[in-house]
Amino acid sequence: MSVGPDILWIITTQWRAQACGHAGDPNASTPNLDALAAEGTRYAQAVTPHPFGPFARAAVLTGVPCPANGVRDYFDPLPSGSRTIAHALQERGYDTAFFGKWHLAARDPAAPLVGETHARMMVPPDARGGFETWQGFEGGFLLNHPWLHGTGLPQPVQMRGYQPVVLAEVAERWLLARGNDPRPWFCVVSMETPHPPYEADADGLPRRDPARLVLAPNVPRGGEVEARARRELAGYYTHIEATDRAVGRLLSKLRHDQSPIVVLTSVHGDMHGAHGFFRKGWPHEESIRVPLLVRTPDEPGGATEQAAISLLNLPAMTIAWAEGRRPTMRAEACSISMPSVVALPHQCDRVWHGVRTARRKLVLNDDGSPWLFFDLEEDPSETRNLVNEPGRSAEMRALRELAG
Repeated sequence: MSVGPDILWIITTQWRAQACGHAGDPNASTPNLDALAAEGTRYAQAVTPHPFGPFARAAVLTGVPCPANGVRDYFDPLPSGSRTIAHALQERGYDTAFFGKWHLAARDPAAPLVGETHARMMVPPDARGGFETWQGFEGGFLLNHPWLHGTGLPQPVQMRGYQPVVLAEVAERWLLARGNDPRPWFCVVSMETPHPPYEADADGLPRRDPARLVLAPNVPRGGEVEARARRELAGYYTHIEATDRAVGRLLSKLRHDQSPIVVLTSVHGDMHGAHGFFRKGWPHEESIRVPLLVRTPDEPGGATEQAAISLLNLPAMTIAWAEGRRPTMRAEACSISMPSVVALPHQCDRVWHGVRTARRKLVLNDDGSPWLFFDLEEDPSETRNLVNEPGRSAEMRALRELAG
């Protein structure tokens, strides 16, 4: 059996596709992600299947959408015995490891989401997705000084430092400790940033000036929405810069004899005032579109792929790499949905499902009635809902058939 390539997934949280230098965002300082895009392929139309953390994580690990993978509610755990990408790669001779935010174990809905309760919560071995090595935390949104437990750490231990830097260092130590292990490796580094609290320290970087930020045209001006967007984006872009530095550090620490396939993405984005909304769960571009950068050693860099692609495709792509095949993941459209309403402030207020192509997006309410229809070519900021335009009915019917 031939030995497959080493593979590294770097998964961030709440990093929308637009918030990168290579995507044209004047606020974003992302030299390391820009370099990764220049060395690999940027999937410019990538979307999350579900713009909320647990749903997206369950889907990207299993390759199965929610709720078919067993996760319908925010507090639903990934069912015990679920088959993940770790199982598939172990069957192909890989050493597998996961480091960082998990957010897929059984949690107490009454416990505070922010703080040490969820940060120190123990994830039992049979709930760790089958990874051979697992060191992580369930949640807690502690962007500094995270608590880790798992392989070699029977009880939670607080690690000093900025969370993405800590996770990069933990992954580096694991790679060094493998020594001369002949097996190829598959490693997931799951970073919580740039998720709120946006006011948290970002590895000592100075916070951005809210007044100097360039806002998107679909953020309402002159009121509290604009003021809040500027306040939060000041911290958001600072954490993006700090996370970019941590990613650069991790990639620079790979040994010269290691040329892994590198994947960088995010489980969802953030509205940040677009259309007057904040946070995620919404079907708008700021919430569902995510960065997806792939660097493979044997392919030229600098490519931009405009075909429709979802994070649901990532497990199949990874299996293809492990088997020495070139992934063929072109699709006409990608399904997007929110299987339930998450009862947290500012999140989307309804269950919905829809379909997005590189040119159009149709979103349906839970009962199948149309909610939103956008021409993304003519209106990338989604300022004009075309649901009630008679001349668009044929397009909507065709997309409805794709949406199911």
